Amino acid sequence: MPIRIMIAEDERLAREELSYLLQQEGDVELLPFATNGRELLEMVDEHEPDVVFLDMKMPELEGAQAARMLAARKPQPLIVFCTAYETFAVDAFKLNAVDYLLKPTEPKRLVETMQRIRERLVKPKQEPAAPKRSKLLVEDNSRLVVIDPDTIVYAVREERLVRIITQTDTYSTRMTLTQLVEKLAGYDFFRTHKSYLVNLRYVSELEPWFNGAYNLLLKGGEAKTRIPVSRTSAKDLLRRLEE
Repeated sequence: MPIRIMIAEDERLAREELSYLLQQEGDVELLPFATNGRELLEMVDEHEPDVVFLDMKMPELEGAQAARMLAARKPQPLIVFCTAYETFAVDAFKLNAVDYLLKPTEPKRLVETMQRIRERLVKPKQEPAAPKRSKLLVEDNSRLVVIDPDTIVYAVREERLVRIITQTDTYSTRMTLTQLVEKLAGYDFFRTHKSYLVNLRYVSELEPWFNGAYNLLLKGGEAKTRIPVSRTSAKDLLRRLEE
């Protein structure tokens, strides 16, 4: 079945650009577009789209307000926010958006967004959660150390070693970061960057950086540690923090 998509955008050029890119996807059916928030609400009732690409700034009723009202609809369409401002990203994911796109829309980013949409619509079966290890055995130099995973604040890859920072100590191990991720399955850890693994229990702030990236501020361990969050990881991280 095609994915039924409605665009809510008051700027004609932005609307036509997005329409053109969506038409390159083989499984998309474009529905009539809306030019303001109130018109969108009426058209959603009439056409029942699977997905709405929603401009954050529109006349009469702004995108965030319209999204809150759509959240009460049954069936509820998926929302993708379109905006010229990176600062709206956090607001977008608080509203459970599938994604947000910066204008002008990059074709590669739209492809990524469509993949997220397909995954959400298919609703794949979730794999059973991995059992949690009560202790983590780590080789630190010439000794073996037993660590409680809950005390780990973050880990960082530094050349050939991985440094594990807990609330009270720091350990260096030849274990790879990927191996550490596997051993900590079942705990609330997130890989924010290819070189960083973070315990989400210790997140205190998330600050926008540039080009869709963020810095994560942590409590515990080293005070006010800043951890980079790559652009590709940011969307999934924001969802995890909202859970």
